[in-house]
Amino acid sequence: MNETDAQATRPHTGRRRNEAAHRAILDAALHLLAESDGTPVTIDAIARAAGVGKQTVYRWWPSKGAVLLDALTDRADQDVTDHPDTGALRTDLRAFIGTTFDAAQQSTTASALRTLVREAARDPHLAELMQAFTATRRDALHELLARGRERGELADHADLDLIVDQIYGVFWYRFLLGHGPLDPTVAERLADTLVAGNDQPGAQAVRRR
Repeated sequence: MNETDAQATRPHTGRRRNEAAHRAILDAALHLLAESDGTPVTIDAIARAAGVGKQTVYRWWPSKGAVLLDALTDRADQDVTDHPDTGALRTDLRAFIGTTFDAAQQSTTASALRTLVREAARDPHLAELMQAFTATRRDALHELLARGRERGELADHADLDLIVDQIYGVFWYRFLLGHGPLDPTVAERLADTLVAGNDQPGAQAVRRR
């Protein structure tokens, strides 16, 4: 076998090493966020925990905040795999809210998210990244509501942005302050209340017949 043939048949491990390092960094960042108890997480700490050099971290992320947010986004994408589209707004909304509540309360995710919010309060760049992160979740919810309005399940004049704020307002208030539970019962009641309160005029009367 000549050198060219050997190169063609030799397994290419560089990509696998990169993927393994990338995954190790995300896992380390999430773990440190969850265990930090309010102590700022540093690039040095992330690199040490992942078993890589700082320059390896900076190869993929421009700042500490970007690493931390990417780690949380990665976990959120694992916990919330898809967006419901059953053809019924009430059912979709119950599922979306319930999944959001449940995913944020997974032990590692909950601790990491609370720490990230605290860090964002003193890091303007991270605060901007947090806004981008929450915007993607808001957009998905807004799209779900828009589908319901197009089907006539919400009034034409229903303020979708306000409904999104109401849903996430309940979530953040209870998540950060512990004011009340974030459980399936609350998710169902919140969805039902918002759909009923923004219904097409006369729609409830038609459904009761």
